[in-house]
Amino acid sequence: MRGVNKVILVGHLGKDPEVRHFENDGAVCNFTMATNRSYKTKAGEKVEETEWHNLVIWSRGLVGVAEKYLKKGDLLFVEGRLATRSWDDQSGVKKYTTEIIVETFKMLGGKNEGGGNYPPAPSAADAPKDAQKESTAVETDDVDDLPF
Repeated sequence: MRGVNKVILVGHLGKDPEVRHFENDGAVCNFTMATNRSYKTKAGEKVEETEWHNLVIWSRGLVGVAEKYLKKGDLLFVEGRLATRSWDDQSGVKKYTTEIIVETFKMLGGKNEGGGNYPPAPSAADAPKDAQKESTAVETDDVDDLPF
């Protein structure tokens, strides 16, 4: 059995994306994202927690979109995977970091108030013609069968 490494986040960018370009026409984009959660303690006090995440984009197309459109404070939906890497610092001590490698994102709002899928989500029109003919839609008015 294979494992699953999938991360889905919705949060606000903590800083403008930092993009580095390489000689081989490659690029990488790094930024942070804050996610929040709130809950009540047994005493009834509301507690607000913020978690910070380090995100990395390696896809050349996504790097360009991030560089052009993303700004600090923007609300973003991100899908990706976890990756942990290690290195030795200047004193020889091994350091570790866990990052989210972004595979796709959607701008939900913020300073830009934009919205869009990057890369765009596939539509039925993108499916092969044979698959379009065989596709059938099922409609139901009975929402009681929904699992949520």
